[in-house]
Amino acid sequence: MKPLETILSIKNLNKRYGSLQALKNVTFDIHKGNVYGILGPNGSGKSTTLGIILNVVNKTSGEYSWFDGNMQTHEALKKVGAIIERPNFYPYMTAKENLELVCKIKSINYAKVNEKLELVGLVDRQDSKFSTFSLGMKQRLAIASALLNDPEILILDEPTNGLDPQGIHQIRDIIKHIAAQGTTILLASHLLDEVEKVCTHALVLRKGEVLYSGLVDGMSVNQGFFELRADDTENLISVLKTHPAVKNSVNEEGKVLVYLKDKLEPKELNQFLFENNIVLSHLVKRKNSLEEQFLELTKNK
Repeated sequence: MKPLETILSIKNLNKRYGSLQALKNVTFDIHKGNVYGILGPNGSGKSTTLGIILNVVNKTSGEYSWFDGNMQTHEALKKVGAIIERPNFYPYMTAKENLELVCKIKSINYAKVNEKLELVGLVDRQDSKFSTFSLGMKQRLAIASALLNDPEILILDEPTNGLDPQGIHQIRDIIKHIAAQGTTILLASHLLDEVEKVCTHALVLRKGEVLYSGLVDGMSVNQGFFELRADDTENLISVLKTHPAVKNSVNEEGKVLVYLKDKLEPKELNQFLFENNIVLSHLVKRKNSLEEQFLELTKNK
């Protein structure tokens, strides 16, 4: 199988603003054809990361390279579409006129205008002035503009910020549609729901540090935990320590919460404890939700 083309490779990226370390040794790769989400609370370093790779913020140290390192950044950025600020168009020009102006500046064929307006569902509003657009429509026009040069990768910073539920739904559908056509996407978001719904891969940042990097599905694949009760709680905890699949046990208001490092079925646990002379009065297996894991990851340690 042919290895996936690396569109962007980031190694040990650091950024300091005076005494504040905004990024600490951030490392990850972006491969062609996937949708990546940089996820984290506000102030976690998402926008700083995007700013550095788009050459609008200077890095303190570390390195990044575009397209397997075969291209200088300024050349590579011609193959990148990006929206990292609020859409900025001429208010008294129509949607079509604004996009044609972008085509003129970037020497792009005007035929792309209609194609991209169709993609973002704005063909019927192409002759309306930008000033009459809702925030969601403005964002969709910005996406159309970023796609005019058929980029290899589309970069979006908080693409649904400030939008109403309908606007959020439309933008997410457009992102999925663009991805289905083979365009690689990198988006920054503080919304777990967004990353879960549209991304294949996630990078979780907190205070500039990478807490998780991998498949979105991998974030939710965890072994879960058990809730147990028995007459002798202390004895229960000491016996649990001897089981190879148990990571740790916590006594919480008379219930013992058992966290796992390996897969363990309720039946197996019950039998193990019974063989060690412990009879349970309560046994429930629970699964951490992705939301709980994200909050656990990003809360201040």
